[in-house]
Amino acid sequence: MPIALVDCNNFYVSCERVFNPKLDGKPVVVLSNNDGCAVARSNEVKALGVKMGEPWFKMEKLAKQHGIIALSSNYTLYGDMSARVMNILSEFSDQQEVYSVDECFLGLDGFASEYLVEHGQKIRRAVRKQTGIPVCVGIADTKTLSKLANHCAKKGFAGSDGVCDFGLLSEAQLSKLFSSLPVGEIWGVGRQIGSKLAVMGIETVEGLRRADSEYIRQQFSVVVERTVKELNGIPCIELEEAGTPRQQIMVSRSFGLPVTTIEDLSESVAYFSTTAATKLRKDGSVASSLCVFVRTNPFKEKEAQYQRSVVVPLSRPSADTAKIVSAALAGLKQVFRPGFRYKKSGVLLMGLQPRDSVQPDLFDEPGDRARDEARMRVMDQINKKMGKGSVTIAAVGVGQRWAMRREMKSPGYTSEWDELPVAR
Repeated sequence: MPIALVDCNNFYVSCERVFNPKLDGKPVVVLSNNDGCAVARSNEVKALGVKMGEPWFKMEKLAKQHGIIALSSNYTLYGDMSARVMNILSEFSDQQEVYSVDECFLGLDGFASEYLVEHGQKIRRAVRKQTGIPVCVGIADTKTLSKLANHCAKKGFAGSDGVCDFGLLSEAQLSKLFSSLPVGEIWGVGRQIGSKLAVMGIETVEGLRRADSEYIRQQFSVVVERTVKELNGIPCIELEEAGTPRQQIMVSRSFGLPVTTIEDLSESVAYFSTTAATKLRKDGSVASSLCVFVRTNPFKEKEAQYQRSVVVPLSRPSADTAKIVSAALAGLKQVFRPGFRYKKSGVLLMGLQPRDSVQPDLFDEPGDRARDEARMRVMDQINKKMGKGSVTIAAVGVGQRWAMRREMKSPGYTSEWDELPVAR
């Protein structure tokens, strides 16, 4: 079965350009939490040699020289635009695996091979017309090859115009193309594996494709062996139409300013717990326990260092925000130590299980569970309609001095009524 990998081009930057056309053709970089480093770059910025993950302070001089526009991450906007893109893609195949915020696999079973490129172009036009986001499509017989085909589509290799179908290339053409691609372009081949392959004389995609799979398994693992087989058109990685349930949910952020008081730490932990609980309910799950952690800034070597975590079991599995926040704050009291400048805190929900699998115990009051679920359902409905945080736990606070820096964040074009552009 042919598989298509649809990938949004420079996704975060593209989302910003949809609502601010003045950014088109300009060098744009989107920064990580606290405006730290580059997490998305426009093609213009890539041409200037800016690497993914490069700290903003290191590129400020270059930014002044070339007019690079820096923007803080607007994850609410990106998440909403991602949902819209994935919803459109679901119309082109009933076999869909959302791989990441900007990538999606589509099974193309039943499509005639001569129409696959045309289908890919229809996908590109539909997504661009309905969302403004440009995408490229890679088509091949395995997920690993489709990822590689998508890379070729973005680079314009093999005469592609945003869509690359390896099924249209002869064996000789594939061999020539793969011989020109570094082995590091293969999905799952990171720097460490790539370095070891280079020592073995395998430096290109073609080199790994021609390698003996059993020997590769002996030198690495069954995972890399599967990669070799996938490069040869043998499907080894299933298309997961329904995502597997999460085993854990982590919510954590670095603070915009150092935190020294338990009051500020409590606000951050309550906020992260609230966010985690919302995700938990969205998955239809409950948590059996949670872990709270705090730490100072390890890069501030002259400052006193401290980090600690604690696991807090819940009396019964729950997705109730109030109960999760209460347990998290109890854990925070155990790990907090005065006299330190804290840089980060976080909450990890553990022991996740389907909500309907929880058995009542002898201490359950009749109607308690139904009442808690109804309360959370109403809160989620209000927040969905009126905006995130419209109704929340008081412990989250209002001022949030600890909040991460996002001094260059674009408006919430799709999520905040008061931030919509006004025509005058």
